[in-house]
Amino acid sequence: MRFDEAYSGKVFIMSRASEEAAKAVIFGMPMDWTVSFRPGSRFGPNRIREASIGLEEYSPYLDRHLEEVRYHDAGDLLLPFGNPARSLDIIEGYLEELLDKGKFPLGLGGEHLVTWPVIKAMYRKYPDLALIHIDAHADLREEYEGEVLSHSTPVRKACGLIGPENVYSFGIRSGMREEFQFAEMSGMHMSKFEVLEPLKEILPELAGRPVYVTVDIDVLDPAYAPGTGTAEAGGISSKELLASIHAIAGSELDIVGADLVEVAPVYDPTEKTPIAASKFVREMLLGFVK
Repeated sequence: MRFDEAYSGKVFIMSRASEEAAKAVIFGMPMDWTVSFRPGSRFGPNRIREASIGLEEYSPYLDRHLEEVRYHDAGDLLLPFGNPARSLDIIEGYLEELLDKGKFPLGLGGEHLVTWPVIKAMYRKYPDLALIHIDAHADLREEYEGEVLSHSTPVRKACGLIGPENVYSFGIRSGMREEFQFAEMSGMHMSKFEVLEPLKEILPELAGRPVYVTVDIDVLDPAYAPGTGTAEAGGISSKELLASIHAIAGSELDIVGADLVEVAPVYDPTEKTPIAASKFVREMLLGFVK
């Protein structure tokens, strides 16, 4: 079975019943097999869905209502516990099916390594793909303590596949010295600490190109999102991340897919993290799915 039987019917607010009629498909990637600090992000997708019930269906930022976007919540992919290689294969295969059907994929993580198989599938369909990466961490390691499949490696893997000049990272405030040296020497774009202003400067040069957007919730300061596996002080506010999503939505980019990862609800009894994440997902749906 492709989807988790424990999914129990929770869906993102106003999800349509039929995938066939949907333009966009939400799907969960509940994997945290390679995390380097605190596990728990495998529980993120369902908590985001549950938090979405408290959302208004209307966005005053974008003047759009969720009834204007045809989307289907497919549930969580059934990923074999503790087996990252097989899990990544399952994600990649599912993405290929979605793209063959002409769907807009919107993934919920899960650790950030789940973005890597998505990028591989995207690149086969869009060979001129660019990546917008919003995160606290560079994710440019080649391995972590000898493990090449790690949530600290997906952006380095993306650089090797699509070319570092097609990778744009924002909000980065943590990583090894070697990661920052690689970013400087390789030709990729990295904006340290800030997101909105450097993002707005870059968007015109990506106009018309297919772009995949990946957002790690830990780009937010822990004051706004304590529920994540590797929290990092000194981050941006929820307001700035919303403004950044809206800047992307209002640009001339061809957004072909997106994800939001690393929500680990067990570390946030206030639930502010999944509540914020659900709002970001709503704005992605309304802003990215045309």
